[in-house]
Amino acid sequence: MAFDLEQVRSIVDRVAASSGLEVVDMELRGAGKSRMLRIFIDKLERDGTQLVAENHPADVKQTGTVAASQRPGVTLEDCANLSREVGTILDVEDAIPGGSYVLEVSSPGLDRKLSRPADFERFVGSRVKLTTRQPVNGERHFAGRLENYQDGRLILDGNMPRKKSRSPEGAGTKFEIELSNVEKANLVPEI
Repeated sequence: MAFDLEQVRSIVDRVAASSGLEVVDMELRGAGKSRMLRIFIDKLERDGTQLVAENHPADVKQTGTVAASQRPGVTLEDCANLSREVGTILDVEDAIPGGSYVLEVSSPGLDRKLSRPADFERFVGSRVKLTTRQPVNGERHFAGRLENYQDGRLILDGNMPRKKSRSPEGAGTKFEIELSNVEKANLVPEI
């Protein structure tokens, strides 16, 4: 029996949704006895939408009357419960054939990876750093506030200084970047 990532994803999504969680990302790494299935989860609102991240500025986005900074994130109990339930189902259905594997469930963290359009929509107003596949205005590395995301394009306000320079080079510069050109993107925690 060959490994079917879509079958595993379907199982994990179903179990997570029943617990009020969403699967943000999932990966299987390694081979043989050193395989690891990593699952990154986040909380959902009662209506099934994602919670706003805790490092998202409360004045930018609120859901209901509770500011983003006051909402609970993924707990250790959430991770343990999902790990136990998913592990049992995967083993019973032999969804990961070929012997042993390690199952790891965690939150995506404050510097979470952004990859899907929904991630960029959700974190408008947040600080991000990203790398593009092809240069935009001669640059491939960007950092700033995600000002807007619409129709596969993001607008980044490059208001964060580059690490190698003390001057805020590019401060206030707006960059329009196609999502298809984004190689890697992460949130930048605001403390």
